[in-house]
Amino acid sequence: MNPNKLPMISVDAINVSTRTGTKSSALKVLFVSHAYVVGVNQGKLAAIAAMGNVNVGLLVPSNWKALEWNRAIPVEAPHPSIQLYAKPVLFSGRGGAHLYAPWTLWQVLSDFQPDIIQVEEEVFSLITFEVSIWSRLKGKPLIVFGWENLDRTLPVLRQLICQSVLNTARALIPGNEDGAKLLKKWGYTGPIEVMPQMGVDTQFFSPQGPDQNRDQFNIGFLGRLVPEKGIDTLIAAARQLRDQGLRFRITLCGSGSAETLLKQEAEAQQVADLVTWRGAVRHEQAPTEISKFDVLVLPSRSIPTWKEQFGHVLIEAMAMGVPVIGSTCGEIPHVIGRSDLIFEEGNAAELAAILERMICNPDWRHQIGQYGFNRVQQLYSHERIAERLLDLWQTVLNHHCEEVIECA
Repeated sequence: MNPNKLPMISVDAINVSTRTGTKSSALKVLFVSHAYVVGVNQGKLAAIAAMGNVNVGLLVPSNWKALEWNRAIPVEAPHPSIQLYAKPVLFSGRGGAHLYAPWTLWQVLSDFQPDIIQVEEEVFSLITFEVSIWSRLKGKPLIVFGWENLDRTLPVLRQLICQSVLNTARALIPGNEDGAKLLKKWGYTGPIEVMPQMGVDTQFFSPQGPDQNRDQFNIGFLGRLVPEKGIDTLIAAARQLRDQGLRFRITLCGSGSAETLLKQEAEAQQVADLVTWRGAVRHEQAPTEISKFDVLVLPSRSIPTWKEQFGHVLIEAMAMGVPVIGSTCGEIPHVIGRSDLIFEEGNAAELAAILERMICNPDWRHQIGQYGFNRVQQLYSHERIAERLLDLWQTVLNHHCEEVIECA
């Protein structure tokens, strides 16, 4: 499968001088993704627009539904620097199966006139396939972002869609290392750049200084209370820490189907009095809650249908200078980037050993907090993600332009 062998129909919108650094009109990039219906998710796009040499367009569903909660999600537009197109979709709420009416895509593409199109949906989704057809018709390079990290057997139709998209895409952005391996296994030979869909807002998630009123070491978790998040491993580790005579508390921020069972497990492990159940936390409250943690733990475990695709809460805590510990599940080790902060998923003894060191060695804990802060600045801020994307776009457009010149 060779993504370079594509029909090149038009290059009138490719601005070579933008890519070579001379004064010119801005590069125009159209993003297509249902994830950006929520305004807080648009931080990366705003950072791109703030660079001054890129005009950002965004196509999102105007009628998106959260099927798990059976409610509509209104489109938010907090960033006037983003040219927003909110249009209705068929099969709203179905991430892999929603579609725009063909004339809707034609209208948006004709109005915005993008130099490049970036779809942030899976390579086997219907919307990615639909946009890939238009990218061929319009002669616009297509880049696709996706989170998929499980080598599952796709239905025949999805396999055909996937192959078509892989043949069209000029570059792929998997959100994790397992996703990159999967795309290569599926036969993609073009450029692959691993990075998360969204970075972290380092102004919103910023260090808040130590809490002088804290009398006990606080071990925190923020996320869904479901079996695959491995919170029972944290509870088992807490029992071991208590048996060693260490003073600490655990704060669990979140809600989910496993909450009742986890409370029962805390009772069985005789640590229920050490656990605070904070309930669901809204995004705007997250920095306040994380600032109360001495360490954040993400103890996820793999199941047949899921493994951790990234663990965004890790980079939020790291941006605040809060040390993090994670399991070997999915992308967690790559996000954290240090083996001394990683334990085998489900291994409470290994987790307890790292937590013991965190509690007993404040100098090391401070060093880990600074390490995480620096890592976010280098890799995971909105601004750094924006810079990496611009580099990728320039590479793709330069290659695209060279091919067109050869064919002329």
